[in-house]
Amino acid sequence: MLIEFNVSNYRSIKDSQNFSLSKTSLNELESKNTFESSGYELLRTAVIYGPNASGKSNVMGALSFMKALVLSSAKVDVEEKLEVSPFRLNAKCRNSPSEFEATFIHQGVRYQYGFCVTQSRVTEEWLLAFPKGRAQKWFERTYDENTDSYEWYMGSALQGTKQVWQSSTKSNSLFLSTAVNLNSKQLKPVYDWFRVVLKISRTGEGWGPFVSSKLCENDQKSKVMNFLKAADMDIEDIDIIEHAFDPANLPSDMPSVFKESLIEEFKDQTLLEFKTLKKDDEGVLVDFDLESEESDGTKKLFSLAGPWIKALSEGHVLLIDELHLNLHSKLMEFLIGMFHDPEINVANGQLVFTSHDTNILNKEIFRRDQVWFCKKDELLATQLYPLTDFNPHKTRDNFEASYLAGKYGALPFIQRFEE
Repeated sequence: MLIEFNVSNYRSIKDSQNFSLSKTSLNELESKNTFESSGYELLRTAVIYGPNASGKSNVMGALSFMKALVLSSAKVDVEEKLEVSPFRLNAKCRNSPSEFEATFIHQGVRYQYGFCVTQSRVTEEWLLAFPKGRAQKWFERTYDENTDSYEWYMGSALQGTKQVWQSSTKSNSLFLSTAVNLNSKQLKPVYDWFRVVLKISRTGEGWGPFVSSKLCENDQKSKVMNFLKAADMDIEDIDIIEHAFDPANLPSDMPSVFKESLIEEFKDQTLLEFKTLKKDDEGVLVDFDLESEESDGTKKLFSLAGPWIKALSEGHVLLIDELHLNLHSKLMEFLIGMFHDPEINVANGQLVFTSHDTNILNKEIFRRDQVWFCKKDELLATQLYPLTDFNPHKTRDNFEASYLAGKYGALPFIQRFEE
């Protein structure tokens, strides 16, 4: 479960921005929208609103970058540049590290893990664990420019071949990733939270239909079909057809350099074709190609079915940029409501998403501490803040109307167009 996330000096984010899924003292919708885990009261969902280019996607992207670095940094070449982008509209920030920290619960233990990085190296890294409710600093490293070396702290609570892991950690790699790659069992739960629990879908980099198709292949097709039928999709069944990759099917006019690259990439792979089956007026099943003959909304719902089902049954944390795209407001309410239903969300999965759909911005769906806003200040730096900063009344205030009236900020400033 995610408790909170902090990021600074990353893309449009200049100063430290904090996002939290901790429950506040507010008492509305407690039985549905909140849950308790290992002594912590947390929120099941949260939504972030804001105008285009306000930095909502960069908040998502920051956690996505953190996950990617945890999973890949042990295998990067020592000369390889890290793909981190600091805030570029400030001279000091351009030459300073970007900072990321996540606090989460995994397998009943709370962890607080973070690091600072430039394109050339990790400048700081730390991990605190709370196995019995008390903080234990397991490790910390800090780069000293004057000596061009690292200062290390290895806590007594961290067991294993610490000196081997330390000496094997490259300047552009994370100690966490390196130690797990060298078989640290104690650190593996921290690594696995990023690998297994945290699932991120960014605009243009979604999950596609493959998570859902894997469920269909693993005898869970009925769950996928129930999901689609509950969402009012007139689909009787899904057929998944496997094809061996055939270079002869590539366009004849495709440049040879691209063709050879595709042949090399897919030569040993099986390609999947998805068909939806619907009844005609005589009850006969007719198949439709999911990719070319179904709506964008149908394709998106099928793509979300697998991640949704796994999150609700396995306790994943889903981060989704622009969830509203191609979905009706009632479908948005349906998807969010599954996370708010304790009988469905049996593993306490969490959902965090950005949206422009204000139809769902109401007290029947969200608590006041579940709503966040993003805007840019006069220096074009992203500011992330919760609805609770404005102390709205839980019954008298209309959240949607107040937001659209500009009471909470985070709206586009639109001017008259003149040629």
